[in-house]
Amino acid sequence: ATIPTIYGENLVLRILDTASVMIGLEKLGFSSYEHLKKYEELIAKPYGIILSTGPTGSGKTTTLYSALMRINTIDRNIITIEDPVEYRLGLIRQIQVNPKAGISFAGGLRAILRQDPDVIMVGEIRDLETATIAIQAALTGHLVFSTLHTNDAPSSITRLVNMGIEPFLISASLMGIMAQRLIRLICSDCKETYEPSKALLDKWGLKGKEGIKLYRGKGCDKCKGTGYKGRLGVFELMVLDDELRELIIAEASTMVLRKKAQEKGMLLLAEDGVAKALKGMTTIEEIARVCEEHIELKPSHEVKVEPLTRGAQAPIAAGSEKVDVKTTDFEEYQKRVANWLSRKK
Repeated sequence: ATIPTIYGENLVLRILDTASVMIGLEKLGFSSYEHLKKYEELIAKPYGIILSTGPTGSGKTTTLYSALMRINTIDRNIITIEDPVEYRLGLIRQIQVNPKAGISFAGGLRAILRQDPDVIMVGEIRDLETATIAIQAALTGHLVFSTLHTNDAPSSITRLVNMGIEPFLISASLMGIMAQRLIRLICSDCKETYEPSKALLDKWGLKGKEGIKLYRGKGCDKCKGTGYKGRLGVFELMVLDDELRELIIAEASTMVLRKKAQEKGMLLLAEDGVAKALKGMTTIEEIARVCEEHIELKPSHEVKVEPLTRGAQAPIAAGSEKVDVKTTDFEEYQKRVANWLSRKK
């Protein structure tokens, strides 16, 4: 991409490395086997929408490709609509958005539904039309993967509502959301320990943990003096259940949805990041760079980063106050979904 400046053209190049994106789910950076297993169970569902969220350059495409390759079999018809197609995937039918040829996300998605797909990947849900067709696909027996640009997982629900999607349709079609960021790893050749200040510990929910050691890179020739080498993901996985669906139908706020998801075990991005910093994978400064400052971690939170082996303890999120959930008339709810689908035929 180029843009004219007072000093001349400013040019930005994005280098695509096939080897870096075609990696297994195990290498993305999940904190434990149980965390990974939750995501694997999510993408194994026969229908519904699964969203990946985060800013540009947060690794969403890599995560989606890794998920598609995990469920990719010769008897499963997987079709994608992307802008652009960044990497070619074996046995997967990939379509590139081309406005000049009349191929948009919405138009391409309509065409895909006539191709008898089992799994659909939409590069991005940008507008109401694309979101509506994606929901229709999910409600008619298709598994749909897509992305949104939101700061965290619960905010994605608010974003869809703001687009104009009825909450009962979101509740019926959405299976789960994974927010993510990319963090730099500490260079293993110049890693050192240090004792953090009390103020730093308090800020990141580690009050009363004085005396613990954190890690940083001094900088060396191997990392070109940066102290970092390599990257890894930090994740916030929100899997919807009946209580969360009821809250969505009741149009609960993002804060209420976040508290309920935490109560059910969801790790915040910052919590996953702090766990990796305590393990010596990255620095607290790196977590501060990619995670939102307004999210306060509970002082009592303790998250462990375990190796990806069976039987590893699942991370436990901070406790949060209980949220009252109103009883929903599910017969009325089912009628509304059925009526909506009948109007779309």
